[in-house]
Order: sequence, then structure tokens, then C-alpha cells
Amino acid sequence: MGQNILLLAIFVLIVLVGSAICSGIEAALLAVNPLHVNELATRRPNVFGAQRLEKLRHRLGRTLTIVTIANNSFNIFGSLMVGSYASYVFQHGHGIIMPIFSIGFTVLVLILGEILPKALGARLSLKISLSSAPILHFLSIIMRPLLILLEQLLPVITAKNEITTDEAEIRQMTKLGLQTGQIEADEAEMIAKVFQLNDLTAKDLMTPRVEAPTLSGTKTLDKIKDIVIAKNISQWIVLGDEVDKIIGVVSRDKILTALLKGHANLTTADLSEEVEFVPEMVKVDRLLTGFNNDTNSVRVVVDEFGGFVGLIGAQAVLAVLAGWSQKSNT
Repeated sequence: MGQNILLLAIFVLIVLVGSAICSGIEAALLAVNPLHVNELATRRPNVFGAQRLEKLRHRLGRTLTIVTIANNSFNIFGSLMVGSYASYVFQHGHGIIMPIFSIGFTVLVLILGEILPKALGARLSLKISLSSAPILHFLSIIMRPLLILLEQLLPVITAKNEITTDEAEIRQMTKLGLQTGQIEADEAEMIAKVFQLNDLTAKDLMTPRVEAPTLSGTKTLDKIKDIVIAKNISQWIVLGDEVDKIIGVVSRDKILTALLKGHANLTTADLSEEVEFVPEMVKVDRLLTGFNNDTNSVRVVVDEFGGFVGLIGAQAVLAVLAGWSQKSNT
């Protein structure tokens, strides 16, 4: 009798441990941050189980199928075997022993085999997922024929789990990061302003034509130095001979440097840079990318008919990101 009870206790322990391991792994796989897994697999491939875990997460449906089969093998088949053996052990006992054992075993499976392991799996998701990745990989090889059959019957299992996100999700993550103290207020504000760039156009941030300084490209520097030295003139000056005939742009600093070096006989056209035209409805985020790839940090804005309507520089876009421009709130 004593040996039978000991053997029954061993069976119960095997079912509880197996169920607990499967439940913990399942919770960990669902709770682990896929971005952390991807970063580990990409930047730190030597971390134990990182690359295998990324592959398992990539086919999460198949991986969860493996865990579910293993878990139910313990919970259903294991419980049936334990119940059958318990009936044999307690067949000569009082009629109340078997119901008490069944209730107690069920409570143990729920608490020690399901609830507690899943709570630990969610809390230690990355560690448990990394540790279990080699085991799950091995099981996927052993169970491949069964998995292929199930995937033919249930195609949804084959769906790949791609890492994707969108603007709304990033905004929500930023908000949560700010609330939990993981992201500082100025960082959250900067992220919000980055998304605003896609809502603004060159027309929203440009210096209008009536305010943009325009000079003739044929005049020498000594004739325009008083205008250039004026405090209210902007950093960039548009050069043109006729209305809407733009021949180039020149920076105020370049003109002042030439004057200091005694090159007053040069014309503004001699110092000009090639002009780049952009439509007034172009998105500001595209402009910013263009500024990054070009040494010329100013663009001439034109309307749908090709007419000169304004001037926009990189500093106008950066002012939105820095919060200096009130137009970022429009």
C-alpha cells in the first residue's frame, strides 16, 4: 500500500510539474516583447536561445500548438492516468477518499499547474522564453508530422507573426512610457512633433514671397551691402532678374564674408548656389530628408503653376521639432 501511494504521489508530481512548465512557457511566449527578442537576435546573437526564440515567435501559431499539445497531454491524459491509478490504490478504502483526492488534485492542478506558473511566466517572460527556446525547437522537429497535418486542417496555424506598428500605436506607447517614467516629458513631446511633420506642408512653414528678401543677380556686393547688413534680413536671399525668374540663392553669411575679404566687385550671382524648387504642398518630413542629403539647406517654394511663392530652410523644419515654431500646433 505504501509503495502504491508513493508511486501515486510521483505520478501527481509529474503531472503538476509538466503542466506548470507548459503553462509558464505559454504565458512567457505571449507576454515577451517581440521588439526585445528581435533586438537580442540581431544585436546580441550569442545570447542563449535568442535566434531560436525569434524564429519561434515568427511562427507563433505553430509554437503555441506545440505547447498546447504538451500541456494538454499532462492535464488530460496525465490526469486520466492519475485518476485511474488512484482508483486502484483506494479501491479498498472508504468511499469518501476518492472524491477528496479528486478535488484536491484538481485544486493543485489549477493553482500549481496553471495559475502560479502563468503569473511567473508573464513576469519572467524573456528569461523563460530564452530558456525554453531550444526545448521547443527540439519538440517542433519531433512533432513535425503532426504539425504538418494540423496545419493542413487549420491553415491559421501557419500564419506568420510579423513585427509591425503604426503611428497610433507608437503614440500610445509614448504616452504609457511617459506615465510610467520610462520616457521623459521632453522626449515624448519631441516624438509627437516628429509625427506632426507629416501633417505639415512647405506652404505651412515657408517664408512668404512678400517677406522673402529678393535681390537682382547682376548687382555688385558694394551696391547691396547696406541691405545685406540690415538686421531684419533673413539668412537666405533669393536672386532673380525678373518676376518668378529665379536664378539662384545665396546665403547672407557668404555675402558678408566676401565683403570682409574685399571682394565688393563680385556680383551676387557669382556667389549664388544652384536653386532647388519644391511644390508648396510637399510634406515637411520629405523636405527634412532632402536637407539631410544636400549641403544647400534652403528651398524655393513654387505653386502649381511654377510661380515663386516663398522660401523654406532647414531651420524652419527644425524649429517645429524643437518647439520654437508656433506653426507646429496648427
